[in-house]
Amino acid sequence: MSLIPSIFGGRRTNVFDPFSLDVWDPFQGLANTPAKDDVAAFTNAKVDWRETPEAHVFKADLPGLKKEEVKVEVEDDNILQISGERSSENEEKNDKWHRVERSSGKFMRRFRLPENAKMEEVKATMEDGVLSVTVPKVPEKKPEVKSIDISG
Repeated sequence: MSLIPSIFGGRRTNVFDPFSLDVWDPFQGLANTPAKDDVAAFTNAKVDWRETPEAHVFKADLPGLKKEEVKVEVEDDNILQISGERSSENEEKNDKWHRVERSSGKFMRRFRLPENAKMEEVKATMEDGVLSVTVPKVPEKKPEVKSIDISG
């Protein structure tokens, strides 16, 4: 187990990833800060990002959420933002809770996409608690090769 995640509040982001916009907040946990605990509670929504020859494909595990509770947005023509909120369960007066391990609250993940992404053609689907976002890529232009006859 690495020491870095424990220093940065248990976050498991890659500090060396140039596309990750997750930023460590040195003021997190101070008494007078706004209620960021709601965001931090569900910040670790796991997202896979893979690049195929045709597209950038994101898959996010969001168990228990409906598609109406999730937003996929494009910012500044190159930032993909996935956000949402999981509501906490209603507590009944007579209930006795033994353990609460499932997180609730808001989450937001942002990804800076490379220039080859077609941000105007982003598609998203949600099935069985897995959000899939596909961002098509601009096809690479292959150099035109023209044969030259050699005279002589």
